Amino acid sequence: MTEQNQDLPDTESYDPSASSLAGQVDQSVMAELLSIRSSIDNIDATLVFLLAERFKATQKVGFLKAAHKLPAGDPGRETAQIARLRRLAEEAHLDPAFAEKFLNFIIGEVIRHHEAIAEDHLASENNGAAASQPRLSPAAPSTAVDA
Repeated sequence: MTEQNQDLPDTESYDPSASSLAGQVDQSVMAELLSIRSSIDNIDATLVFLLAERFKATQKVGFLKAAHKLPAGDPGRETAQIARLRRLAEEAHLDPAFAEKFLNFIIGEVIRHHEAIAEDHLASENNGAAASQPRLSPAAPSTAVDA
């Protein structure tokens, strides 16, 4: 999927109190900052797990589309989802443009995954079809065209 950034610490060595501000601000301010950041860390963890669940579901969609030779993207669905997410963002007092950019990024990744699934599906179909077709002679060249 995506490459891991080698500069980032793993989650086991993560220090939630790490800050370049330590020792530079009042302790009460630092304590409040760390408390708020703890909530942000919990939200970030939740987002990661929610995205993982979302991509599990979209992977199922990708397999279904590949099996039925449907296109990876669905512009009508994407347009409707973007409009829906913009409305939700407005209701939540979140910048709708940000929400749209975020969804467009996710849609791009989903389409990329669907295209890869379709390529794998096609390759396995072609391999299966080639294996099931008898050759005229052991030396006969293959006439299958890779596409």
